[in-house]
Amino acid sequence: MASVDEIWLTEFGDPYPGEPSARRPALVIGPPDHFGASFPFRLVVPLTSTQRNLPIHIEVESTPVTGLDVTSYAQCELMRSVNSRRLVHRLGIVGPEVSSQIGFIISALIPSVAPFRR
Repeated sequence: MASVDEIWLTEFGDPYPGEPSARRPALVIGPPDHFGASFPFRLVVPLTSTQRNLPIHIEVESTPVTGLDVTSYAQCELMRSVNSRRLVHRLGIVGPEVSSQIGFIISALIPSVAPFRR
């Protein structure tokens, strides 16, 4: 199933104001693979194509490796747990630099998790 650092098209459904909605790419940030494929949830960071120039939004380039059609931005403040069945299909993967930047932001947002380990 989905592994850390993979980008998946994700079905977020109907949102509350300010939450991600519908189908959009999301970066899987957890749990680690050793939790097993049967673990029913994944922690994801939704991506948006809207550049808001926020320091907590990490740029993810559109490349064959990421599988994105347009440059997108990881909205770290909207990290959430989703049922694995919301992951529609794998788009691609991010490299270690993007992964590290997102880990740094999340550890700053949730200090009790610091240092953020994947």
